[in-house]
Amino acid sequence: MLAKIKRTYNEFPRNFWILVGAAFIDRLGGGLIFPFFALYITQKFNVGMTQVGQLFALFSITGMIGGMLGGAMADKFGRKKMMLFGLVFSATTSILMGLVNELAWFWVVCGTVGLLADTGFPAHHAMVADLLPEEKRAEGFGIMRVVANLAITIGPLIGGIIATRSSYLWLFILDAITSSIMAIIVLAKLPETKPEAAAEVEKQSLWQTVKGYGIVLKDGLYLAFIGAQMLMVIVYIQMNVTLPVYMNDHMGMAPTAYGTLLSMNAGMVVLFQFFITRKVNKYRPMMVMAAGTLLYAIGFAMFGYISAYSLFILAMVIITIGEMMVSPVSQALVADFAPEDMRGRYIAMNDFCWIIPHAIGPLGAGIIMDNYNPVSLWKIAGVIGVVAVLSFVLLNARMEHRRKKMAVAKACPPGSVVAETV
Repeated sequence: MLAKIKRTYNEFPRNFWILVGAAFIDRLGGGLIFPFFALYITQKFNVGMTQVGQLFALFSITGMIGGMLGGAMADKFGRKKMMLFGLVFSATTSILMGLVNELAWFWVVCGTVGLLADTGFPAHHAMVADLLPEEKRAEGFGIMRVVANLAITIGPLIGGIIATRSSYLWLFILDAITSSIMAIIVLAKLPETKPEAAAEVEKQSLWQTVKGYGIVLKDGLYLAFIGAQMLMVIVYIQMNVTLPVYMNDHMGMAPTAYGTLLSMNAGMVVLFQFFITRKVNKYRPMMVMAAGTLLYAIGFAMFGYISAYSLFILAMVIITIGEMMVSPVSQALVADFAPEDMRGRYIAMNDFCWIIPHAIGPLGAGIIMDNYNPVSLWKIAGVIGVVAVLSFVLLNARMEHRRKKMAVAKACPPGSVVAETV
């Protein structure tokens, strides 16, 4: 086992492992806070869940803007600078969130967090793509996902103890400390990884770099990929938004039953993510997306037909296997779509496959659950999942066609009869 771990370690560059370790520290800090964030707001400011929802909406909107700016700036100024920028502001604003006592000022801080702290996210993913060759990216993103889930497994346990025995302020302080530690590691140990092909972007003004999103919008195949992911994510987010309410209100199950499912989900990812990613990495990425999404469709549709808790566990196992297939492969595909000099902007654009589903998915689910038979929600989720599966299958055919055309064009000298035909 030790020999196998060492062999796997040696397959990836040292700088990638440094980034993995730094990311774990930072994610651990986030894991201390996020499970208790809504509770902190309601208790400290004496507000209801409606205002909590509005604050989360503010996070999403400003985070989208910050991510788009961050993607452009990662291509222009470099990955390292933007990661440091995001981490420094993340640490600063985390402290401010713990100190602010007025709700109005808390809104200002939350908006600032989304706008500035999220600017480093595209640079982080772009650095992973820069450090790894194409054939290792899915496995690399799989490892990053294991680290994130491990942090999510440990963080809330520590955060719960601190919040109970001390105060919420210490959660924000520790989050700021972990972000600062990651910033120090990035500054001291990681080189800039921006490809040489992006050198021309440095000569552009920031506005010209932002206007480069127009090129992304002309990539029809990539936009179709984002659209297929949106359908998939609309189904997936019901696990975090709708499922706990459904299990409690309509199935009569205690909240601990849902908590156990989530813990099992995170544990499976930690234990099996890398193994599954390595197994599926030999297949065509779009077909892996189709297969993983089909498992989503089956697992979520099952909720509409079952009542025994053991079958809920089975459905979650099916969903988690699909999740382990889909998540790292989708991130690798985004990097593969992107030209080297536009990698940050392509990654930032991919955020829409999460932002839009989060805007319409919970609302649509709420309307169905409040006005119709809640069981029908899961049947509809299954249908949407099947449509997403078919979308990925069609995208695979289109990608294969484009790949063949590019191979022919590359093999033929410019101006030749074959090249002109292509």
